[in-house]
Amino acid sequence: MGKGSCLCGDISYRYEASQSATALHCHCRDCQKVTGSGKATIVMFPEDAVAIEGTFKQYSCLGSDGSHVNRGFCPRCGSQMFTHVDEIPGMLFIKAGTMEDSSWVQVALNCWESTASVWSPADDSVPGVAKNPAPM
Repeated sequence: MGKGSCLCGDISYRYEASQSATALHCHCRDCQKVTGSGKATIVMFPEDAVAIEGTFKQYSCLGSDGSHVNRGFCPRCGSQMFTHVDEIPGMLFIKAGTMEDSSWVQVALNCWESTASVWSPADDSVPGVAKNPAPM
């Protein structure tokens, strides 16, 4: 069983790595802003495969493609941790950097390559798409 937490430790979670649906690097402008870097590396899980302890806050907005994105963060330290997308019910995206051990994560796709920053380009050894991938 894997685990992760925010920077201050007020929010923690457990997951079973074998339940992961996929992992990707997202280079959209929103992910760049919430991470303060060139991309977010996120791992997708069924919501019921993740047990969260502590109460996180959410910031909800429309994504670049019009989807309803709910970004979960720690109200104390500000760590970005989880994302729920209304149009992908039952799934939870976890920021890989919040995992205690993310060595098992294998990124399958770059998305939003069209907005990747020059100083942090998409990894061309990983397949990519200009915007969001086709619905799963």
